[in-house]
Amino acid sequence: VQLVESGGGLVQAGGSLRLSCAASGLAFSRYAMGWFRQAPGKDREFVAAIASEGGNIFYADSVKGRFTASRDNAKNTVHLQMNSLKPEDTAVYFCGAYPGGPYYRDQYEYDYWGQGTQVTVSS
Repeated sequence: VQLVESGGGLVQAGGSLRLSCAASGLAFSRYAMGWFRQAPGKDREFVAAIASEGGNIFYADSVKGRFTASRDNAKNTVHLQMNSLKPEDTAVYFCGAYPGGPYYRDQYEYDYWGQGTQVTVSS
C-alpha cells in the first residue's frame, strides 16, 4: 500500500493550496480517508475526513469553512483544498486510510499513512 501526498509549498497568509493524495495497493473505494497535520513540537491533529463514498465529510473546527475535502474513487485520489490560509496552518500534512466508522479523529484508527507534505504559510 502506498499513499503519496503532493501539493504542499510556501504561501502567503490568505492564499490557497490544494493537496492531493494518490493511493495504490488498496481497495481505495472501501476506505474512508483522512487528513491530519503535525506542526513542530506538536501532536498530529485531525484536519478532515471523508467517507468511502464521499457522502460524509468532517472537519476540525479550526479549518471549517476554509478547507474542503473531496475524493475521486475512479482515480484513487483524495484532495484537500485549503483557502484563506493562516500562519497557524503551517505543518506537515498527512493523508491516511481507515476502514470507516465514527472514530475518524483518532489517528490510531488509520491503517495506512503517506509520508506527508510540508505546508508553510507566511505572515
